[in-house]
Amino acid sequence: MFALLKAACKAPVRTAAALATAAMLAACGPMPSGGGFGGPALQPGDPVKVALLVPQNSGTSGDAVLSQSLENAARLAMSDLEGVEIDLRVYDTGGNAATAQSAANRAVVEGAQIILGPVYAGEANAAGLAASQGGVNVLSFSNNTSIAGGNVWVLGHTFENTGQRLAQYAVSHGKPRGVIAYSTDVQGQTAATAVRDAVARAGGSIVAEVPHEFTQQGVVNAVPQIKSAVETNGADALYLTANTAGALPLFSQMLPEQGISSDTTQFVGLTRWDIPSQTLDLPGVQGGWFTLPDPNRTAQFNSRYGAAYGSAPHPIASLAYDGIAAIGALAAQGRGLGAGDLTQGAGFQGTGGVFRLLPDGTNERGLAVATIQDRQVQVIDPAPRSFGGAGF
Repeated sequence: MFALLKAACKAPVRTAAALATAAMLAACGPMPSGGGFGGPALQPGDPVKVALLVPQNSGTSGDAVLSQSLENAARLAMSDLEGVEIDLRVYDTGGNAATAQSAANRAVVEGAQIILGPVYAGEANAAGLAASQGGVNVLSFSNNTSIAGGNVWVLGHTFENTGQRLAQYAVSHGKPRGVIAYSTDVQGQTAATAVRDAVARAGGSIVAEVPHEFTQQGVVNAVPQIKSAVETNGADALYLTANTAGALPLFSQMLPEQGISSDTTQFVGLTRWDIPSQTLDLPGVQGGWFTLPDPNRTAQFNSRYGAAYGSAPHPIASLAYDGIAAIGALAAQGRGLGAGDLTQGAGFQGTGGVFRLLPDGTNERGLAVATIQDRQVQVIDPAPRSFGGAGF
């Protein structure tokens, strides 16, 4: 999940599918306290001025393609709006915090009423600080919850959201005693914290934890420790924070060889186990649980994007669509772009289903719980279609 970190907060950890935006970085400076700004007023009938900040000329491989895909998705969302006109202006951040700050400053001066992006954690933090001077809110493509708050929201999928969905499902389906296996890098520790908190909120308990180094030998050494932790503590769920580009393939092979699998102890994955498709062949993922956005909605977006642009969207391009969809929905309702508007309890409909922005700058997405049977993905608990308008 924590796939795209750089700029002043550099050191990317990329997943195989690059399904998330920026990696956790505690070193980034804090955003202003509070719950965002009231935002510039929207005048009925006037175009909503949206600044899209992308790392077009960062020099990093793939960023130009990513940037174009984000813009394409934003414009696709604009074409779906009824009765709302968006004045979209694109600004290049260069993939670094200093340029992102300048771009945000320029966007505010040029009348931006809200900022969509940037991608990376350091950029988003810097852009948020700059935009705060003009009372403008920022919907970043990051999933780094350490930069969330003040006038910055993260649109990316977070471990907190995933952990909450999985823990509630596991505990309510007779799997209350969990073991966490996690790497000691930032991604692993962040995921472990999310699981810890989520299981406690769901009424379950974490009976043991097995941290391991983010190396092949570290994973090998962890396998007998995991086996012992599961058997000694009578665990009925094993939460694996690893992704397909990291330790998951090794765990998937070695744990069943030691007699630990979803047949005896439910495997629960904090990352997407269906991407890339080769992951479906791994022995240990069979019968495991993980989350994904509403697959029907996702397929519809991918199909429409492909028809419009002749290629598949970048894995995080959907976040740009979601941002425009939220902005357009508020404008259509005659609301503004202030914190109270952005955090409306009912949320918004996006490419993967319903989502909402929370007052602390994070987000909640309606996720489906899925499993893998005979190397095929099966949804075992559909994504919710609404939040029922619940407040906070």
